[in-house]
Amino acid sequence: MGYSKIISQVIEEAQKNIVGQNDIIKKIIISIISDGHILLESVPGLAKTLMIKTMADIFSVNNVRIQFTPDLLPADILGTKIYKSNSGTFEIQKGPIFHNFILADEINRAPPKVQSALLEAMQEKQVSIHGETFKLEKPFLVLATQNPIENEGTYKLPEAQVDRFALKILITYPTKDQEVEIIHRNTENTENNVKPILKSKEILEMQKFNSEIYADDVILKYVASVIDATRNPSAYELELDNIIEFGASPRASIWLIKAAKANAMMNSRGYVIPEDIKEIAHEVLRHRLILTFEAEADEINTDKVIDIILEKIPSP
Repeated sequence: MGYSKIISQVIEEAQKNIVGQNDIIKKIIISIISDGHILLESVPGLAKTLMIKTMADIFSVNNVRIQFTPDLLPADILGTKIYKSNSGTFEIQKGPIFHNFILADEINRAPPKVQSALLEAMQEKQVSIHGETFKLEKPFLVLATQNPIENEGTYKLPEAQVDRFALKILITYPTKDQEVEIIHRNTENTENNVKPILKSKEILEMQKFNSEIYADDVILKYVASVIDATRNPSAYELELDNIIEFGASPRASIWLIKAAKANAMMNSRGYVIPEDIKEIAHEVLRHRLILTFEAEADEINTDKVIDIILEKIPSP
């Protein structure tokens, strides 16, 4: 069976638990296929946690949910050394980070020290506990949720950590018809169990296949132009110098290509086209652009800036 058919099965299975949000389900799958961490953002109550838990169950991997709170400590995530009185020795007790999928719920409710404890694990896929280094089992993905920063009791994620999320996905309110369906499902005696479709080995095979999808030099140059336009907008006749304070990092270029390859795979193609780049550009770039105070005052957000850039840079 082709990978695109398997992906279609995953989407179909996810819809048993999740009403609507098809585009968001696809973007989560793209992130998993491209081996990238995911950040989901929405106001409370829009089923961020259900969405991520459902995907973890469908992908049949060891998963754990960590509820981030203001009193959480780095050792609560990574693990620590404990003294064994019967043997008179210290022993490493591994924390919940030693799972395949980490569901980091409300990550911006924990203080910066705890958020930063995820950095090494997310980037290097290894963890240091009291001077000892431990490799994390593959596939390893952090699937995090956060509420908007305007909400009380939240801590802004450090820029270095935000950049390590491949995609930032925004969840919007359901439509009126979807709301009716949500009420039906949650007020009647309905089964919401999903069946596992992919195992760890198959996920790793898909990730390997994704890296082999072809991206022509023309596509790479197009991506380089889009990213360069976030840093040097005037060179592309874009009046964004007073809007963008800091452009996207090289990591953005890498993830644009990786995620575009996954989008191509999802559409039964072995090569990347410009539409693949445009399809995932907002999710890859929205958390990597830092706008000026003037932009915020004028209520210009990163998605609007990305729209302007994509419209201006000619597609190959």
